[in-house]
Amino acid sequence: EMLIPAPKYNLDINGMSHGAMTGQMLEKIEEILLKEQPEAVVVFGDTNSTLAGALAARKLQIKVIHIEAGLRSFNMTMPEEVNRILTDRISDLLCCPTQTAIDNLKREGFDNFDSKVVLCGDIMKDSLAFYSALSEKKSTIIRDLKIHSGDFVLATIHRQENTDDHSRLKQIFEGLEAIHREKTVVMPLHPRTKAILEKQALACDIKFIDPVGYFDMLQLLKYCHLVVTDSGGLQKEAFFSGKRCLIARDETEWVELVTNDFATIVSADKDLIIEAFKKSNSYQLDYSMPLFGDQVGENIHKEILNFI
Repeated sequence: EMLIPAPKYNLDINGMSHGAMTGQMLEKIEEILLKEQPEAVVVFGDTNSTLAGALAARKLQIKVIHIEAGLRSFNMTMPEEVNRILTDRISDLLCCPTQTAIDNLKREGFDNFDSKVVLCGDIMKDSLAFYSALSEKKSTIIRDLKIHSGDFVLATIHRQENTDDHSRLKQIFEGLEAIHREKTVVMPLHPRTKAILEKQALACDIKFIDPVGYFDMLQLLKYCHLVVTDSGGLQKEAFFSGKRCLIARDETEWVELVTNDFATIVSADKDLIIEAFKKSNSYQLDYSMPLFGDQVGENIHKEILNFI
């Protein structure tokens, strides 16, 4: 759908604990690296596969390149924070999306390590720009859901810190229900969130839909009023789509969005969610502000070629 070639390998690893998943990924990726003998391994973001790929390469003395390096939430209860810290420390080339990410690495002593830290910008900006026009042709979700531009709020909740805490989850959904009484809340429901809502018998009066593909998500972003999410990626996609974002977390790696008023941290607080929603129309913002670089793919490509 996204014009990406089919992968040569499918590890088929899913539905396990963090430790089991990372361990199996490490084993399987190592087998592939021994077979393929690459010059370098490029890992993206902060998932378990990011850490497994970096570890497998490093153990085999293969160069590691980390895209989206240097991000920090300073919340060590998040699995993603552990993954990104460890991946950064064993990477050879660290491609950072923002100056804040560069500063984080400097504070951690990376000037003294045998690695190269570069500011490249955020690759997600390129992705959204590339696929935006295509999504207009490929997606029919706005018509299918019978919703209209500016008349709905897009929400996603999936992070463990929210889904595994009954009190937090209840507060978030009470806030969303309050918004829904004024403007339809549309939530593509993550499987984990769905299972927990059912297990805890948490009923919520908003418009749930099945998980959506990338093109459908781009269309929902393009036509929504604002976004409520605990996803890091969606925070940036909201900015690139010119939409305010309410961050249902206690912190964000993308501090530039908050300091420039493009986003508001509402934690898992029903009252903060409602208050931020009511204030959402009062902001006059310039979404063309270059917070995350330009021609990012080309920048990263040049850095990789120069490095290897």
